Amino acid sequence: MIKIQVPDAAKRIIEQLNTNGFEAYVVGGCVRDSLLGRMPEDWDITTSAKPEQVKEIFKRTVDTGIQHGTVTVLIDHEGYEVTTYRIDGEYEDGRHPKSVEFTGSLLEDLKRRDFTINAMAYSDREGLVDAFGGEMDLERRTIRCVGNSLDRFTEDALRILRAIRFSAQLDFTLEEDTRAAISLMAPNMGKVSKERIQVELTKLLLSGHPERIKAVYDNGIAPYISPHFKEAGRRLKETEKIGNLPLKKHMRWSGFLRQEEPQDAVRILKELKLDNDTIHQTKTLVSFWKMEIPADKPAIRHVMSGLSQELFEDLLCFQKVFCPNPYQAQLTVVEQFSEEILRAGDCIRLKDMAVTGRELMDAGMKPGPEMGAVLNRLFQIVLNRPECNNREYLMKSAEHFLEEQA
Repeated sequence: MIKIQVPDAAKRIIEQLNTNGFEAYVVGGCVRDSLLGRMPEDWDITTSAKPEQVKEIFKRTVDTGIQHGTVTVLIDHEGYEVTTYRIDGEYEDGRHPKSVEFTGSLLEDLKRRDFTINAMAYSDREGLVDAFGGEMDLERRTIRCVGNSLDRFTEDALRILRAIRFSAQLDFTLEEDTRAAISLMAPNMGKVSKERIQVELTKLLLSGHPERIKAVYDNGIAPYISPHFKEAGRRLKETEKIGNLPLKKHMRWSGFLRQEEPQDAVRILKELKLDNDTIHQTKTLVSFWKMEIPADKPAIRHVMSGLSQELFEDLLCFQKVFCPNPYQAQLTVVEQFSEEILRAGDCIRLKDMAVTGRELMDAGMKPGPEMGAVLNRLFQIVLNRPECNNREYLMKSAEHFLEEQA
């Protein structure tokens, strides 16, 4: 019999439910990942106990989704979602069931799930419950819907993207009926919120196979995400290189959108409700990655001064992945020089300059555009010649600039 190492806290929840006369199993992704030898992120539990019965058995619970039968049980400062076996009613909007009916049948509960590899349950007492061939599909490395594919995608259209996302995360292929249903049901994606779509696309891009974003276009899904997202597919190339980027959200989105104009990349990310930090970082990388940085310290300091240190390093990494070979030798020198600049403590931030706006005002300069222009000129001097970053030299230069303006 297959043995899964269930965490002690989850075991205790299952045993306590069993002691009170109820069935209970770990279910879904944790079973799938355990069978694949991967570390599960969450351990979800399914049970024949109704939510109010779960709350009677355990002292510390939170009503996280009680209308759908889910109660979170708190043990050792960890939360475990415990959900009653259920049958979903009709899905009128292609997103949510109109009603939820609790059932005493584990099989009925597993039947409503999306893919066979996510429709397995396990307990030490009963072993693996696999009514739909999930274990075999794991061995075949296949994503296949539970039952009728068209029904599963009609119930919740987001499953269309989830199928592609799982194929990217697990390096599995789409079973033929499932793939055909994806193409047929793609228009239903128009019913799904942009936030939910974005979460799936981000997980896909952060997977081991982000190049499978191409499947979103190949299967006709892109037009129902947004018109601008669809247009980006026309410029999509060398998608396999995206996987060479670090596992950072803004890096992977930038890799995907790098052929777009910066304003178009921003529009796509805003439509998908990405956070402002990711949008800003992606816009910066998309704007600058084609720019060759001269192997010259003053020029490098100028580029570094316009970016955070982390984003400058991201830019160099991005260029290593996507820029053509003739530039790569130069890029190695740029990286070496930038490290030397940091080690030397050269001033590359206005705030680190030896003269501040306050000191210029104390010397009699009025605040305003003129003072801003003087500060900027002083900063340019320091970027070109870091040895000039001393108060006496810069104050004299400021006086000279003011005389020029008089």
